[in-house]
Amino acid sequence: MGEGSPDILTLVKRGYVRHPATIVVGAVSLLALLAANLSALRHGLDWPWLLGSVVLADMLAIGAGILVASHSVLSAAHRSEASEARLASIVESAMDAILTVDEEQKIVLFNRAAETVFGVRREDALGSTLERFLPSRFRAGHRAHVQDFGRTGVTGRRMGDQTTLWAMRASGEEFPIEASISQAVEDGRRFYTVILRDITLRKAAEDALRAQQQELRELSARVLEAREEEKTHIARELHDELGQMLTALKMDLAWLAGRLPAADAELTARAGEMRGLLEDTVSATRRISADLRPLMLDDLGLAEAANWLAQDFAKRSGIPCEVRMVEPEALLGLPKSLSTAIYRAVQESLTNVARHSGATRAWVAFAAGNGGVQIEIEDDGRGIGPEDLKKARSLGLKGMRERVAYFGGSLEISSPARGGTRLRIQVPVPGEEARR
Repeated sequence: MGEGSPDILTLVKRGYVRHPATIVVGAVSLLALLAANLSALRHGLDWPWLLGSVVLADMLAIGAGILVASHSVLSAAHRSEASEARLASIVESAMDAILTVDEEQKIVLFNRAAETVFGVRREDALGSTLERFLPSRFRAGHRAHVQDFGRTGVTGRRMGDQTTLWAMRASGEEFPIEASISQAVEDGRRFYTVILRDITLRKAAEDALRAQQQELRELSARVLEAREEEKTHIARELHDELGQMLTALKMDLAWLAGRLPAADAELTARAGEMRGLLEDTVSATRRISADLRPLMLDDLGLAEAANWLAQDFAKRSGIPCEVRMVEPEALLGLPKSLSTAIYRAVQESLTNVARHSGATRAWVAFAAGNGGVQIEIEDDGRGIGPEDLKKARSLGLKGMRERVAYFGGSLEISSPARGGTRLRIQVPVPGEEARR
């Protein structure tokens, strides 16, 4: 065979033998070879005739190779053009802005959405640097960030996972974006593609919602503060005014009982009943006053008030409650509003334990340090499920969460390994200026 034979073998190895033209021309070549052999036998091994037949078959084979190779190249080029056209159509119709830059940060691709977002035509953007669309305060670090991303070898990732990214229109207006970046190497050159979305409207809505939530929290805090002030006023009135009157009444009753005739058993019994009722009234007044606002919270601080609360809870519910405190002296300097919020959260938690948990023991732990206060209230009861937290009337937990959130804290509810419910509160402590 001639020098074209290896090309045919290569084409066969690449699978072109499956092409109809290969099959047809190969069959013709085979028939030509057979005809050459028969002619050689007929003419008595006429070497010129045989050589001419072989050359003809070889030429046919070469022609088949050229035909198949040309058709394959044209088909591949057509497929490549169709694929590029399809990709270009997708890029152009995308609703998000798509930009591609080379290693020098020069723009090589700028789709229609990018024209709308940045307010500049494609012809003006291509060839310019990406920094023209970045606020000046971000330009210094942007190139280094992109180069670092190129060295990672990661094909793609989201940009600005923790912070909002900012871009700049041709008019100089800055606007927030969310974006992702990918990289690819073509002909030894690295290209970076950024897909970004203008989130101006969404961020404005989020900011407005956040501001409304903050206003509602502040309003709720003011309402709670007003309630606490009213409760404090009523508790003072009960403790001071009504308490003094009841004490004077006890003294008068004792004076009167001492002057009753000893022989009159009925009067003596009635005086004893009055004394007992008066003692119950004094106890009820003290209890109501303490429930409204424990005066020791203002006089002695959060640590003493929490200890009294745990003891009162154990006495009323019959559930032993252990209180553990780490550095209780650190609780003395807390602002009044924060101490009240923590006290109310512990009070509400213990009330829930008594009403719903079916527990046999409870624990309250206080720890202060690292710029904050941590409180844990735990019990060994039946626990609390997600469906309980979603109840519309579970206002106690919602109120606690809002109280804590107003001070920048967090409230977590979980189940310890032994069962029951654990409520963990973490609240940052403001600085000295805020305490004053």
